[in-house]
Amino acid sequence: MSTSASRTRALSLAAVVGATGVVYGDIGTSPLYALEETLTEAGHFDRLAVLGALSLIFWALTLSVTIKYVSVIMRADNEGEGGILAMFALAQRNSVAGSLWARAVVGLALAGTAFFFCDSLITPAITVLSAAEGLRAISPGFNDAVVPLTLGVIAALFAYQRRGTARIGALFGPVMILWFVVLAATGIAAIRADPVVLYAINPFYGIDLLTRRPGVALAVIGAVFLCITGGEALYADMGHFGKGPVRLAWFSLIWPALLLNYFGQGALQLAQGHYIPQTLYHMVSASELPWMVILATAASVIASQAVISGAFSIARQAVQLDLLPRIRVLQTSATELGQIYVPVVNWMVFAAVVGFVVGFRSTHALSAAYGSAVVGTMLITTVLGAFVALAQWNWHKWSVVLLFGLMFVVDATFVAGNMTKVPTGGWIPLALATVLFMMFMIWRSGRMELRAALARQAVPCAELPHLLAGVHRVPGTAVFLASTPNLVPSALIGNLQYNRVVHERLIILNLEVLRTPRQDPANRVEIEETVPGVYLVTARFGFMETLDVGEALRGCRARGLTVFVEDSSFFVGQHVVRARDLRGWRGLQRTLFARMQRNSTQAAEFFRMPPRGVISLNTVVEI
Repeated sequence: MSTSASRTRALSLAAVVGATGVVYGDIGTSPLYALEETLTEAGHFDRLAVLGALSLIFWALTLSVTIKYVSVIMRADNEGEGGILAMFALAQRNSVAGSLWARAVVGLALAGTAFFFCDSLITPAITVLSAAEGLRAISPGFNDAVVPLTLGVIAALFAYQRRGTARIGALFGPVMILWFVVLAATGIAAIRADPVVLYAINPFYGIDLLTRRPGVALAVIGAVFLCITGGEALYADMGHFGKGPVRLAWFSLIWPALLLNYFGQGALQLAQGHYIPQTLYHMVSASELPWMVILATAASVIASQAVISGAFSIARQAVQLDLLPRIRVLQTSATELGQIYVPVVNWMVFAAVVGFVVGFRSTHALSAAYGSAVVGTMLITTVLGAFVALAQWNWHKWSVVLLFGLMFVVDATFVAGNMTKVPTGGWIPLALATVLFMMFMIWRSGRMELRAALARQAVPCAELPHLLAGVHRVPGTAVFLASTPNLVPSALIGNLQYNRVVHERLIILNLEVLRTPRQDPANRVEIEETVPGVYLVTARFGFMETLDVGEALRGCRARGLTVFVEDSSFFVGQHVVRARDLRGWRGLQRTLFARMQRNSTQAAEFFRMPPRGVISLNTVVEI
């Protein structure tokens, strides 16, 4: 395919529409609450508060989203994929294994992933709740129905996840385009009535608000951050459609629509002369209000769906990169690899979202917790991005210092602003992120110790002729999963010790996870016959793909090694970890890892092995 043809396909209308629906759901629903919360934090309502808040929102969207994410950070794609884990994989390529910076990259990536995941738990709660609060604008009598309606919508959304999102996904783009068009149209109508709000493009108004009200300046900054919380999700989701469609959608529709609506809300506030809660719903007539509530609810569901799908993807990537124990992952589409369902993640996120709705009960209360964690991910993305710009893009040092230094200052300012939320609920996502970060670290260090212990017991594949000499052969094919290439699987050694026979044909299969999102199926498998009838097979998968033994064996057939799942026996070595009796943190860490190892999904299910013909052989390992 020619370059021009590829570019045309990348910028197709379908891709732009799809990007509008999936990528921009989070940031697109921010007008439901962002300006309202900023004005609340600003205190005394007057012209200075409105123009200052609008100015800060305008420049936050410009600096943090348009310049940082859309123009710069999206350049840091790993084979087209984005997000903190993709940035982690890129940064690792140019770091020396074992060096201080390599360890720092790992720590930063783990912290960023934990922050992003835990703060995203609030997105379904705050978006659906803010949409349902439109009922209050219809009639105060609906006040008691807001929370039950929110919980009903959320319960239906999470219950539907098992069926996959292919059907409802086709509606995301058109619905969100309608949402952004309505945002722009209502904003334009309000601005025409009081165009003085356009003066807020001048950054002086934002600076003036912060300097004249220093006592609430940080709280105002923390509230302004609500308008850009979807920036990191934008970067994480860009791989679904590519950079071109995501950028085109932002510049042609999303950015203008958001600005027009925010300025329209400000114009309405100034025209009324007093603070108006739920400003967005007051921008339409009473007859149009029910339809606006329905549209807002649909947009909030789409934003929540994007977050839930992102949580599934992050969980799978974390497992593939060996940051979490194996968990059950179900494919919900036969054609789209990215459409998966992770039961344990789905119901954990559901429980957290319900807890946030029941515990906070209003958008205003939830905004006090929202953003306090994901702002850390945004700061980490800037740090890792600067390293990638220096090491891979070969940018001049001073260009990196100036551009990324500016982004770092902006991010650090938002960090300071969000720290004001910690006492009023911001500590909850931070505490959850801390727990998840500790899980990452415990699992990662435990896996390293387990590999070291297994390596001390391991037998190199070069010893296979000696091991198999004189052993009775039985008909058939046996597939042994190997966690480490060039080492004899523990299951094979156990089979020789206890059964004293081997099959006529042995396949030692190593499933390798790459630092790239996907692997070309044509180059997935490498085969080496070391001993007659013994084949060492390496099957490579990207970190966004599902490890699949059946797929690996199909790759073998394409390479001339005829093997079928239904005609083979599968041997899996289960490592039973026993923690040594040590005191202090070291002992606790190993004990927790041993429990995590025992409770992880069985290898046969995780690697998509057939339900029958799988033999597990236990190996006790002490760490």
